[in-house]
Amino acid sequence: MFKFFETLVDPYGDHPETDRPPTRLWPFMAQYMQPFRRVFALAALMSVVVATVEIGLIGYMGRIVDLLSRDPATFWDTHGTELILVALFVLLLRPVLQALDVLLLNNAILPNFGTLIRWRAHKHVLRQSVGWFENDFAGRIANRIMQTPPAAGEAVFQVFDAITFSIAYLVGAAILLTDADPRLLIPLLIWIGLYAVLVGWTIARVGPASKAASDARSQVTGRVVDAYTNIHSVKLFAHNRRELEHARDAIEHSRKTFQVEMRIYTIMDVSLVLLNGLLIVAVVGWAVWLWTQGQASVGVVAAATALTLRLNAMTGWIMWALTSFFRQLGVVAEGMETIAQPIDLVDAPDAPPLQLTEGKVEIQALSHHYGRGAGGLDKISLTIRPGEKIGLVGRSGAGKSTLVKLLLRFYDAEEGRILIDGQDIAQVTQDSLRDMIGMVQQDSSLLHRSVRDNILYGLPDATEAQVIAAARKAEAHDFILGLRDPQGRTGYDAHVGERGVQLSGGQRQRITLARVILKDAPILLLDEATSALDSEVESAIQETLYGMMRGKTVIAIAHRLSTIARMDRILVLDQGHIVEQGSHADLLARGGLYAGFWQRQSGGFLNADEAAE
Repeated sequence: MFKFFETLVDPYGDHPETDRPPTRLWPFMAQYMQPFRRVFALAALMSVVVATVEIGLIGYMGRIVDLLSRDPATFWDTHGTELILVALFVLLLRPVLQALDVLLLNNAILPNFGTLIRWRAHKHVLRQSVGWFENDFAGRIANRIMQTPPAAGEAVFQVFDAITFSIAYLVGAAILLTDADPRLLIPLLIWIGLYAVLVGWTIARVGPASKAASDARSQVTGRVVDAYTNIHSVKLFAHNRRELEHARDAIEHSRKTFQVEMRIYTIMDVSLVLLNGLLIVAVVGWAVWLWTQGQASVGVVAAATALTLRLNAMTGWIMWALTSFFRQLGVVAEGMETIAQPIDLVDAPDAPPLQLTEGKVEIQALSHHYGRGAGGLDKISLTIRPGEKIGLVGRSGAGKSTLVKLLLRFYDAEEGRILIDGQDIAQVTQDSLRDMIGMVQQDSSLLHRSVRDNILYGLPDATEAQVIAAARKAEAHDFILGLRDPQGRTGYDAHVGERGVQLSGGQRQRITLARVILKDAPILLLDEATSALDSEVESAIQETLYGMMRGKTVIAIAHRLSTIARMDRILVLDQGHIVEQGSHADLLARGGLYAGFWQRQSGGFLNADEAAE
């Protein structure tokens, strides 16, 4: 039974993806609700049915009170069959109707609706560009991905569990009182009007207050995660107190926004008690007065009393459900600031995969300044022949990393274009482009998974033998065998911690190298690929790297000039321009900027400050 309801909607089902999701709340919610439209319709119907049954039972209790005033001797003979049928309904059919209602809510909607939103939101966010992630806190992004789905699920739950039910209940109550005596409807309508005013006042304030509180909570998460992610810097500079103050500002702001939200609820609760008192006195008092005038039966008084007491108990729940509904919508609206952001770096319509035949790279009048009008690259033109090895040298900010990021299409160039084997990289699929490129970065961060999983990231279908062979070439196999994580996993099964924190910088670098060796892509990008290695390991890996380069087109960034001295050609970048190029020997003989770098090096590193002087 549970399985049937739990599988009414597949949260991972195919759906049309959009690069520009709706930015308004209701259209945003509507696109996620589409697979649930039939389930929602049935849930609404069952909510009305359950409310109708509850009203019917209250009305029938009034009838029983009237029946009890008749002759007890003939009671069972006259009404026995009726009472048995009602009892069977209460014992058998009513639980079935209630079970269907809660199964739809608790098993068909709640688990699947939140899962669908989280899955699709995560899928959308993963498609964002590297630049998009660089402009936000990872903690805040993750917080919004995690808190938006349950908020949306809770809002939907309140619609069917409380709002639909309460509307049906109030309509049923009005019908019941009208049927007993139309005059009893007057105090109920007055109360409903005052209740609606209170609901409107509360809702108008809860939504903005809830969004402000949700924003504040996300800010707290962002600051806390930022401190944890950079814990080495925090400890190195002994800034525990500074980070506490930084977090306290956000936590205090969160507390104040939450206080504002809670004040609204306090006013709501006190006002509701006053309104409910008015309801009880007006309806029950009037019913009693009608009875004293002989215009209403005892059953009418009993039904009116039971109904008002039930409404008194329900109104707090209804109000809380309504405010919860709008509060959760406020959380969803805050989450939309991340989830509903458009994807600007997209594949061209009907983009084909990159067809790499030789590995020729052409850079034509390429400019990129990150929207600032300065920095980055300025009208770079360059042709890299198939299989050619290029070294990139320059001061910090000269444009080396920008060139690599544009080649990977982490950003779209502001001007110019890049061709690989005659194909504009902006016109092919991003995945196919990056499949053809192996990259070893200076910041060799790893996934918080096993060593094996991290190496397999380069080629997920590789065999265990291929993984070990790649690790051996990267001089990593021996130290991997000696690894043991806090959970007792060893060797290739050991987990490396967040961003590889369980390993040394050199160990992380070697696992990163093993991953790229396993990928064996025809174009190779190296950004300070050996910067974290000691001299002995670097010497061994240098030969591995040069072996990897055979038959590949290579671009290598280096401050340690000795690592690129054997390149076919070295380019010197300065302020976004290529100012020198040639072999190591040619550039030394020229006596220019490169020769100055070489002379000023100590231990093989480029001293950029001295060079600038």
